[in-house]
Amino acid sequence: MSKSVLFVAVTGMALTLIALGAESRAAGDAILAPGAKLEKVASGCKFTEGPAWDGKGNLYFSDGPNNRIMVYREGGAARVWKTDARSANGMLFDAQGRLITCNSQGAAGGRTVTRYEKDGKVTVLADSYQGKKLNSPNDLAVDRQGRIYFTDPRYGELDGVEQDKQAVYRIEKDGKLTRVIDDVQVPNGILITPDNKTLYVADNSPNEGENRTLIAYDLAANGTVKRRKVLYDLQKERGIDGMVLDVDGNIYATAGLKDKTGVYVFSPAGKLLKFIRTPETATNCTFGGPDLRTLYVTAGESVYRIRMAKKGWLVYPKAK
Repeated sequence: MSKSVLFVAVTGMALTLIALGAESRAAGDAILAPGAKLEKVASGCKFTEGPAWDGKGNLYFSDGPNNRIMVYREGGAARVWKTDARSANGMLFDAQGRLITCNSQGAAGGRTVTRYEKDGKVTVLADSYQGKKLNSPNDLAVDRQGRIYFTDPRYGELDGVEQDKQAVYRIEKDGKLTRVIDDVQVPNGILITPDNKTLYVADNSPNEGENRTLIAYDLAANGTVKRRKVLYDLQKERGIDGMVLDVDGNIYATAGLKDKTGVYVFSPAGKLLKFIRTPETATNCTFGGPDLRTLYVTAGESVYRIRMAKKGWLVYPKAK
C-alpha cells in the first residue's frame, strides 16, 4: 500500500488538509491546468445552482430563492434570462441543445421537470408518478438514447408530500415515467457515464447519522439498474450535491461545509484525486468554455471558474 500524504488547498484565507494516497495525489496533479486559480465571475444571487453550458459562450444557472434563471456570458456579466422559473434547480442541455430544468417546491409550476424549446415554449416532461405529485425534482442526467434520469428528494418542509419514496426516475422516449431507484434515502446529484454502463447517484441526507454517499449502479442497455457499490462515504461532512464528469470518467462532486467545501474529484473507482476549495458553499458544477476545460462552480451567492487540464464530458456540447 502507498503511504498517505496530505494535499494542501490554498484559498487565500485558510489551508485545507485532505488526506490522499500517493497514487491519488499523482493522478490529481494532472487535474488542474498549470497555474490555475479560482476566479469569481458572478455574484449578487441568493442561492446559485444548476450550471449548464450552451456551447455558445453562455453559462446558465439557477437562483432558486429569487425564482429565476441567470445567464453569464464569458467576458461579460450575469443577467436575468428567465423570471417565474418554477423554482428551477438542476439544469442541463440535451443533445438537441434544449435546456431541461428540474424544478423544486416553492413556486408556481414547481415539483416538475421541464424543457425550454427552441421557440421559447416550455414543455412539462414530468409532474407526477402513479397519479401523485413529485416531491421536488433536483438534478438530472441524459443517456445516449435521450432518456432523462432525475432525482426526486425532498429537502425542507414536508408539506404536501405524496410520494412514498425519495427516488430516481427515468422519463422514457414516449414520455412514460419509470421509477428506477428507490434504495436511497435522499437522492441528489446524478451522472451517467459516456458508455451508458454506469449511473452515479449522490445519496445526500441532511440528517445526522444518515447517508452521505456516492453510489455506483450498473446500467443495462434496456434501462435496468442494479446497485454495484458505495464508492465514497463523506460520513459526517455535508454530502454530495451536483456533479459532472470529465472525458476520463473522473467525477467532480460539490460537497462539504466551511473549510471543507468545494469540488471533490474522484476516480471512477472512488479514489479522491483532488480537492478544490471554494470560498462559499459549493452546490454544483459543470464544464464550459470553447474547449470544455473550464470548470464552473455554483457556490453560495456566486459562480466561480477554474481552468482544468482535463476536458469535460457533456451530452451537449460534446468535447472535440
